[in-house]
Amino acid sequence: MVTLKVLKYVLYDVLRSRMVLAYALLLFVFSYALFYLESDPSKSVLSLLNIVLLLVPLVSIIFGTIHFYNSREFIEMLLAQPMSRRSLFFSEFLGLALSLTLALVFGIGIPAITFGVSATSLFLILVGVLLTFVFVAIAIWSAVVTNDKARGIGVSLLLWFYFTILYDGIILLVLFYFSDYPMEKVMMILSALNPVDLGRISVLLRLDVSALMGYTGAVFQKFLGSISGTVTALALLVLWSLLPLWFGNRYFCRKDL
Repeated sequence: MVTLKVLKYVLYDVLRSRMVLAYALLLFVFSYALFYLESDPSKSVLSLLNIVLLLVPLVSIIFGTIHFYNSREFIEMLLAQPMSRRSLFFSEFLGLALSLTLALVFGIGIPAITFGVSATSLFLILVGVLLTFVFVAIAIWSAVVTNDKARGIGVSLLLWFYFTILYDGIILLVLFYFSDYPMEKVMMILSALNPVDLGRISVLLRLDVSALMGYTGAVFQKFLGSISGTVTALALLVLWSLLPLWFGNRYFCRKDL
């Protein structure tokens, strides 16, 4: 009962944030414009995919980190009450993740319904939700491990930069230096190490747009097929959200606040 009350409070507090409202409005404007300008829903989803892969991780990891630091006094007060650290940790995580999920569903879902909802647009929302949970979990983990707020935000920015921008450069370097060797299985392993790339591959496999999937996506389609590759990528995204959540909870329960 106490956990549910804390979850409701965190959910209400986050939904009142101007940043979350601006995030939902920004997604709504982009989505509405793309669905309005493009008559083919699949092409609209492809255009919206690039925005989702950049904006959703950025907002989730930065806002999640800042909110956790700003809630430090609230967390310390609750820890003085008869409430377990595990319950408090998961209440904070679910409150943040569900709030950002509601903003995402509002921002993309309403334009998709307005212009005719399709399976591809619903699947894009699903991938966006999974990425939200992944990067909120990473944000809370980095905030728990790092006591200094500025350093924690810096770590979150670096992680976002690595997953969304730097990773592709690393893949190109690996392919360039080891071009004489069979790299298919290695590419599958490397793609599993990046949730953003997994999200991109999941949507593109669903759309079956082989020309736009890049090397890692083509490998997924070649070895796993369209349906099995999509399921595998989504399962790896779920695992990506569970691992940082487990490490963050483990550290939070042992940390001396």
